Amino acid sequence: MPCLIARPARADVRAAVASADGYAYAELAPQAAAGLAPLADEIALAIAYNGLNQAVMMVSPSDLEDFVHGFSLGAGLVDSIDDIYDIRLAQHGEAVTAEVQISSRAFWALKQQRRQLAGNSGCGLCGVEALEQALPRLDRLAPAELPAAEHLHGLRERIDAAQALARRSGALHAALFVDGRGDIRLCREDIGRHNALDKLLGALKRQRLDLRDGFAVVTSRCSLELIHKAVRAGLATLVSLSAPTGLTVQWAREHNLNLIHLPHRSAPRVYSPAPQADRESRP
Repeated sequence: MPCLIARPARADVRAAVASADGYAYAELAPQAAAGLAPLADEIALAIAYNGLNQAVMMVSPSDLEDFVHGFSLGAGLVDSIDDIYDIRLAQHGEAVTAEVQISSRAFWALKQQRRQLAGNSGCGLCGVEALEQALPRLDRLAPAELPAAEHLHGLRERIDAAQALARRSGALHAALFVDGRGDIRLCREDIGRHNALDKLLGALKRQRLDLRDGFAVVTSRCSLELIHKAVRAGLATLVSLSAPTGLTVQWAREHNLNLIHLPHRSAPRVYSPAPQADRESRP
């Protein structure tokens, strides 16, 4: 469903700072020059399930239906995208609302989850309301083969070419899916690294692509929340352009998610599954 997002609503502000070519700026230098630069767009997206307000996210205004599907699944709000019956997007000034219709079973589970969280004190981790949300119990994946090494060759350059929005404005993360032949099949971009992966997972699920025949790539730091989303969605392999944390590696190994770091100037590093020597050294 297309949804056109406007820049600042006031006509005088709009005329003063923005044009079709971007936003006006002046250099801070002895001989200051002025110019126009395209900048990444950002909106507030309010998501409600069966009329119950759930979340407000700051997102890029592209591929919003993919985002809602991926967010719903990655956050554990639904078990399957088949639980999502309809999404209606509406613009309200500089914000967008998403009215999501889900199955009665999924809505009951969502309300139960909200009741459980209501009595818990916050843990302070990125707005997560309970420790159980930050460190959830997840089903272990079936082990999968690692991708062919040649599919990672030149991947950074191919990612740069695939990021159409970032080439124009910068300031955007990307999540991509590389299929079993080594071709970039999908690319989703957003100001938020979680949002970019949610959009990608939503697109993969909506297109009924095999998440185990290929791998996902994130251009951002590989945090624990991204591992949660990957495992819940059923990805076999996650590749990160930034090094993972120790806890991220532990969770990937525990849940049989292949985790690979792609450094700038050295060979890809497989952190999960654990190297054979590391497994043999443990009691």
